[in-house]
Amino acid sequence: MSTDPALYPSERLAQVADAVRAADLDVLLLTPGPDLRYVTGYDAKQLERLTCLVVPARREAFLVVPALELKAAQASPAGALSLEIVTWEETGHPFGLIKKAVGDPREIALSDRMWALHALQFRDAFPGARQHLASTVLSPLRMRKSAAEIAALAAAGEAIDRVHANVPRWLKTGLTERQVGAKIAEAIIAEGHVQVDFVIVGSGPNAASPHHEVSDRVIQDGDVVVVDIGGTMPSGYCSDCTRTYAMGHAPDDFTKYYEVLHTAQEAATRSVRPGVTAESVDRAARELIADAGYGQWFIHRTGHGIGLESHEDPYIVAGNTIPLEAGMAFSIEPGIYPGPHGARIEDIVVCADPAATGSGVQLMNNAPRDLVIV
Repeated sequence: MSTDPALYPSERLAQVADAVRAADLDVLLLTPGPDLRYVTGYDAKQLERLTCLVVPARREAFLVVPALELKAAQASPAGALSLEIVTWEETGHPFGLIKKAVGDPREIALSDRMWALHALQFRDAFPGARQHLASTVLSPLRMRKSAAEIAALAAAGEAIDRVHANVPRWLKTGLTERQVGAKIAEAIIAEGHVQVDFVIVGSGPNAASPHHEVSDRVIQDGDVVVVDIGGTMPSGYCSDCTRTYAMGHAPDDFTKYYEVLHTAQEAATRSVRPGVTAESVDRAARELIADAGYGQWFIHRTGHGIGLESHEDPYIVAGNTIPLEAGMAFSIEPGIYPGPHGARIEDIVVCADPAATGSGVQLMNNAPRDLVIV
């Protein structure tokens, strides 16, 4: 994974410490995962042995690692930070070590995806502490992407666009979804990703199941096929893009609602600009689909944030009144799923300063959105 200092700048740790104090927390505890990587650049292994970044409100942060992981931590961007790295041996007690350093905090924040194995031991170490999610501190920072992060997302988008450009070569009647998915997974790596995060190839009635993935169903003439794919780049940043295909010809009823979907996806994209709410972007797509009579078959939110995770804040959904800001990255992916078939169109976009870009949105995906007849 990348150690680019532009993606993991040294000043980020100080920004996080300031956020801890602003949130009236006593300490932030980050175990391996995207939050730890965001703050330090350290892509640590998830292990039963505790690795934890400790960010107290009133003393310097330090990183606790098992002794056998010390060299890996030092070789990561964390090793270049002014950050004390504290090791513990196999028979040591890292939770007690942390407790000794921070005392008896009353308000602590834990990684949102911390293993229960560790969260419960922190509960025992700090029985009087009120626990919060680390996202209360980190999401406002992670949502606003830097220029380097936007460039990483653009590279991810270009890579997954190249995969979609070749999907018609692999979609063949007589092949199973699983066989096509395997070819797509190989291409995701060949086009520059280091990890395949998901491959959805939903044909026929499976196209109406948004998270279907793949099966042994044989693709047939006249099928609609939804292909939703994504992976992680060497930068650590993710791709995610959906296109819909038809085998030989498209059913008449499908063509009618695909046109509605295409219009709705474009309208939601055009609505993006600083100051509008996340839910207003959802509404831009949803109202068009509902007015055309397909509202009951648009069964998920319009989008999700993306960065070091495929799904992160901000979520483009009714009830999310957060105003969009320049640098926020998210998907726009309305779908219509009547049952015999379904369709989705998805792009990653970044909210942008109109004065700098000429519009309020930058597209990370530029593959054609028209229905492709294979």
